[in-house]
Amino acid sequence: MTKFEYDLYKEYDKKTTTAAKGGLSFLEVLLIVFIVLKLCHVISWSWWWVLSPFWIPVAFIIILIIIYTIIYVIQKLKR
Repeated sequence: MTKFEYDLYKEYDKKTTTAAKGGLSFLEVLLIVFIVLKLCHVISWSWWWVLSPFWIPVAFIIILIIIYTIIYVIQKLKR
């Protein structure tokens, strides 16, 4: 591989990696939209609901961990 080919490959790899990592998820965009609407007084929701795109997935993961732990403990007690 020549130096030119190597430089071309590195530049292509950098662009594709950046494109793959870039961008916001749907929940991040929704959170930003809710915050902007709240601060512009378009919606009069509680801050709990405005920040819900952040805390609902976190709560879901915590609930899954709790359920998994309960199932694990029950399985250990049966043995």
